Amino acid sequence: MRPRHVLLATLIAALWGFNFVPIKVALDDFPPLLMAALRFTAAALPAVFLVRRPPVPARWLVLVGVPLGVGQFGLLFLGMHMGMPAGLASVVLQVQAIFTALFAAVLLHERLSARLIAGMAVAFGGVTLIGVAQAEGGSPVAAFLVCLLAAASWGLANVAMRRMNQAARGPVDAFGFMVWMSLVPPIPLLALSLVFEGPAAIADAARGPSPAGLASLAFIAYVSTLFCFGAWGWLMRRYEASTVATYSLLVPPFGLLSAGLLLGEHVTATHLAGAVLVMVGVTAGSVRLRSRVDIAQPADIGPADIRPAETR
Repeated sequence: MRPRHVLLATLIAALWGFNFVPIKVALDDFPPLLMAALRFTAAALPAVFLVRRPPVPARWLVLVGVPLGVGQFGLLFLGMHMGMPAGLASVVLQVQAIFTALFAAVLLHERLSARLIAGMAVAFGGVTLIGVAQAEGGSPVAAFLVCLLAAASWGLANVAMRRMNQAARGPVDAFGFMVWMSLVPPIPLLALSLVFEGPAAIADAARGPSPAGLASLAFIAYVSTLFCFGAWGWLMRRYEASTVATYSLLVPPFGLLSAGLLLGEHVTATHLAGAVLVMVGVTAGSVRLRSRVDIAQPADIGPADIRPAETR
């Protein structure tokens, strides 16, 4: 990659890692399910009037949008609202690469190599350490488990995109797909917010969002989602998927650093050991995953990017 493109890929990873800080800030003003609905509404409007719809059947927008928008982000925001630290959430979400491989093996009959299975074992060992550290530190274990479910939902979305690209007749633009897919999650998320968070919580959020909360929501929707995905897709069209996807492994370090510096989150030795094991396991598995399944793993922001006839 050219030096300026290396800098761009690193910037995207830094923004995606930092993105967990605005999520935590915005959750002070918005209930988690409502915030997820607002995030996708802002990402979709008014962009859908300016961006051409990708040449895929509408069912794929739903099959990706529900596990990604409602599952991944609804659960991620809920887990962080319940007490999952922002930096550790950026690490736990990386386990989506392992879930992607498992779901691809079951649903798409992809073969699991010995190397990938070993990477899964190491990564899940790291996840177990993080869970133990959460319990020992007095943090809600339920919040950790909800974030783990968010990673599993992301894995389902990745497999749906893989299948979509197998069936696609032409190139599927990542940016356009992200914009149009963002039309799907708001309605079910709003319905869930009404049921579980209640009209009163929604009314309170509408009356008094702080400038920091609004700015954080805007960052999540426009910088982390639209700019970063657009730039990531631009890089994916110019370089091999495996080359670009490597930079997504920078997201957790940036996430941990941002949360430590800006939110004062403390990472214990057990947390750190777990994070290292997760990243080692994901890295070991992702080499085979990219060659067999062609799915990569950026953190927080949405689906693995899409290039013609395949998913990274």
